[in-house]
Amino acid sequence: MSVFKPKYISFDCYGTLIYFEMAPMAQKLFADRITEAQMPHFVKDFSAYRLDEVLGAWKPYQEVIRNAVTRLCKKWGIEYRDEDSIAIYNAVPTWGPHPDVVEPLKKVAAEIPLVILSNAMNEQIHSNVANLEAPFAHVYTAEQAQAYKPRLQAFEYMLDNLGCNPEDILHVSSSFRYDLMSAHDIGIKNKVWVNRGHEPANPFYGYTEIQDISGLPGVVGLE
Repeated sequence: MSVFKPKYISFDCYGTLIYFEMAPMAQKLFADRITEAQMPHFVKDFSAYRLDEVLGAWKPYQEVIRNAVTRLCKKWGIEYRDEDSIAIYNAVPTWGPHPDVVEPLKKVAAEIPLVILSNAMNEQIHSNVANLEAPFAHVYTAEQAQAYKPRLQAFEYMLDNLGCNPEDILHVSSSFRYDLMSAHDIGIKNKVWVNRGHEPANPFYGYTEIQDISGLPGVVGLE
């Protein structure tokens, strides 16, 4: 992708900018019921159920987590404890950024307005954004959009509120399934995949690959 100066750069938050601690939380909370050998498969199933829970009509993220954990425990034949779901939900606002994030974001924010589009509740996101330290022009949540990514309704909400077209923005994410596939489908041609090892490459969707956020300034011609 040639150097493109967008009107806005939009970001996925959890996983891309904020270190997403769902797997470590599951490993800690379920260590008494799942063996170390089973844990990678267990964590993978937890991820799958969380995705499945956000594909329908919007519901509070507390319910997303509770339903995903309930289904996960049922599949694995282990005891469900409501305190596990509560602990996971309450931990989200405490999570901080990947170590490569803060300084590059500040550099880019000085030239191009930054936006977050996140599968978050309003009460969760602001402490996470504060931990990023860079100024964000807009922060949009699934609660505001009444839809979670990867639903196109979430992206439509962002574009409508920004008052711009898909070709005007650059969208940045570490996830194809939650972000980059939907961005492609809605017509966002300029995309950046942050390869944090969450998913395999998928060149069909058309993106610039960077290993971490330190590579972003170069994508938009600021280095």
